[in-house]
Amino acid sequence: MKDREKMYHIGLSKEDIKGAKYAILPGDPGRVPKIAACLDNPEKLAVSREYTSYLGELEGEKVLVISTGMGGPSTAIAVEELAAIGIENLVRVGTCGGMQLNVSAGDIIIAQAAIRQEGTSKEYVPVEFPAVANIELTNALKNAADELEFKNHIGVVHCKDSFYGQHNPERMPVSYELENKWNAWIKAGALCSEMETASLYIVSSVLGLKAAAVLTTVWNQEKEKKGLPQEENFDVDKEIFVAIKAISNIIKGR
Repeated sequence: MKDREKMYHIGLSKEDIKGAKYAILPGDPGRVPKIAACLDNPEKLAVSREYTSYLGELEGEKVLVISTGMGGPSTAIAVEELAAIGIENLVRVGTCGGMQLNVSAGDIIIAQAAIRQEGTSKEYVPVEFPAVANIELTNALKNAADELEFKNHIGVVHCKDSFYGQHNPERMPVSYELENKWNAWIKAGALCSEMETASLYIVSSVLGLKAAAVLTTVWNQEKEKKGLPQEENFDVDKEIFVAIKAISNIIKGR
């Protein structure tokens, strides 16, 4: 009976995922069916709050696709409950904004580590503990991106809680802190900014799970500030293909 017990937030049980060890994690519930369509025999499992889930197969193994919503708190809840039902490997597929001038809209970012400028991870371990990806999954994502010949970057990403604190820092009472830290992250080489990866990596580390993230750059506000050519790209197909190929290669032992 315990295997049938559904997790409170994601609405899934051990029985529902049929032994799946891999999960692909978009933030947006609307992207779940698109990702699931890349798997064999996809079936819809549950819709619970921000958590929409499908189960499919890849190279004969069950793979779960489940959304995490926006930000660290909902991501942490998803990771906790996925761990409880037996998921061991987590690959985030998300979007981000470029921070370095060589990062353009449409580029793939593979997050080797994340800056913990958010609150969720601080309720797990002190901020001095690094938010780092699993090397096996990260290498698989990098190799997949290269095999597919997608322009990609690998390195550190910035994570925050406030979207508008990043985009309109000057109107915030703590603008002095936001702007100074933003400039520091850029000088230190941070590739892009988003909202979930730091929480994913820290919670996974605490729970003994493997986690990695592949992101699509939708635009670059630093280019815009400098009057450089700027475009937007909301096509997430490439990051989905990278995640699918990476997991497939791991399953095949490549």
